[in-house]
Amino acid sequence: MENCIFCKIASGEIPANKVFEDDKVIAFNDLNPQAPVHILIIPKKHIASLADITEQDTELLGHIQQVASMLAKKMNLVDGYRLVNNCGIDGGQTVLHLHYHLMGGRTFAWPAG
Repeated sequence: MENCIFCKIASGEIPANKVFEDDKVIAFNDLNPQAPVHILIIPKKHIASLADITEQDTELLGHIQQVASMLAKKMNLVDGYRLVNNCGIDGGQTVLHLHYHLMGGRTFAWPAG
């Protein structure tokens, strides 16, 4: 996608403070962190949102989970962390490229329910 900021980061056109990269995903520090550790994990393949995945994306989604777990260990998030995906505009997704927020380093308040 030519105007997708995350596609431009994945291709190296826009620089990012990378913490991990392989042939499938890239992970980088969020520019507006909501926690002491706030890393975005994105696939290099453009997928607009979780609502747009197909069966062919199953391996990629599992890989993202493995990368999140590895990064959490690397960042010493031994007391826990959040892995968050916002899906669609009404779900709070602001960049229409599938991405996950790995956040930790503080206690998160859970909403009353």
